[in-house]
Amino acid sequence: MIEVAGRRASTLPPIPAVLIAVVSVQGGAALAKGLFPVLGAAGAAGLRLVLASAMLLAYFRPPLSRYTRAQWAAIVPYGVALGVMNLTYYLAIARIPLGLAVTLEFVGPFVLAVVGSRKALDFLWVLFAATGIVLITPWTAHPGGLDPLGVVLALTAGACWALYILMGGRLSRRVPEGQGVAAGMVVAMLTVLPFMLREGHLERLTPGLFAAGLGVALLSSALPYTLEMRALGQLSSRTFGILMSLEPGVATVVGWLFLREHLTPLQWLAVALVSVASAGATLTAKQLPPPVEA
Repeated sequence: MIEVAGRRASTLPPIPAVLIAVVSVQGGAALAKGLFPVLGAAGAAGLRLVLASAMLLAYFRPPLSRYTRAQWAAIVPYGVALGVMNLTYYLAIARIPLGLAVTLEFVGPFVLAVVGSRKALDFLWVLFAATGIVLITPWTAHPGGLDPLGVVLALTAGACWALYILMGGRLSRRVPEGQGVAAGMVVAMLTVLPFMLREGHLERLTPGLFAAGLGVALLSSALPYTLEMRALGQLSSRTFGILMSLEPGVATVVGWLFLREHLTPLQWLAVALVSVASAGATLTAKQLPPPVEA
């Protein structure tokens, strides 16, 4: 599978690469959520990043000691954004359904995609997305309602997602694609490692859980982030963000099929509105070339 992410990604067009990454990430998230009762959300996030780092380092062999200060200046922000995004996302899906967490997380890349736009249709997509977010947000506390902290964590993950898109585009122009992902993953792992150790559930790790962790690392990190770096080198941040925002619909279906997470009619409507906004903005997005590094 890493063979696919590394060598075959070089011939895979950027849009299919992003779509494969979306499906892979959500499948990995569903698998990871099964680890939460034993390892905790931070423990599962840390295990995922440790194993993904090992996979990518072994395959791409980035020359970490030979990178310049300018290259590390691109690697470190990318890795920190990636680590915090993973941690807050896992903490969010431990509290709220997968599909709703991804829908809220979508705020980050969606805002990035439409910022500065003056097209009338783009304002319509913003209205659709905003309506969806309003329908999800727990305005009043009541038994059985969404956890407000879970909502905040998902929105935080969304902000980190927007930073990841921006930093990833910069990194892809300074470090070769696979090596940049591997180096960034190491930084992400070091960012999350203190939270993983603080949670203190690693003594519960069994061979079966370790194997599941390998699957999560492959599906959620090694494969999709390599594919995304390939796409980030060819697509504008705006276009990439819109394509990635197809995740709410995919995540909702995955949560329903594999996690038995049933949404209310209003929540389904919210996801549908966000998905329509995503599709509409994709159709109207201007295909801009990646910005050139000064």
